[in-house]
Amino acid sequence: MSKRTLLTIFGAALLVSAAPILSGASRPAAAQTSSTSTTAKKKKKSSSKSKRNAKVKGQAVPTPDRIKEIQSALQKDGSYEGEPTGKWDAATTDAMRKYQDKIGVTPTGKIDAVSLNKLGLGSDTAGKGAPVPAASSSALPADPATK
Repeated sequence: MSKRTLLTIFGAALLVSAAPILSGASRPAAAQTSSTSTTAKKKKKSSSKSKRNAKVKGQAVPTPDRIKEIQSALQKDGSYEGEPTGKWDAATTDAMRKYQDKIGVTPTGKIDAVSLNKLGLGSDTAGKGAPVPAASSSALPADPATK
């Protein structure tokens, strides 16, 4: 026999002996079902975990108390009419647009850092870029060529 024939026979024998393992045919039907469903559950859990980890959290929705604060500030400014309700409704959006137009910000009607800062409800650093260190002349090393 040639080497090629021996390798072909050996390969076929391996394939036949491995077929029940690959297909799961050697296990009883009940074991196959529970194992398959367990594998499917594991796959679902792992895929849902990766989706949870991949989800990027955005800005949190303001609480009703925070919305009342914003409505009260807009009311003091004269942009919001009526009593603060704690709900971000059409009247609040219109008031925010009116206020944003008044202060020179693009009137979107949405809460932004600049508008909150101007209303006195934001932080001092909100809506501003990161600080850039200023280069001072004393921090620079002396140039030996200028001496």
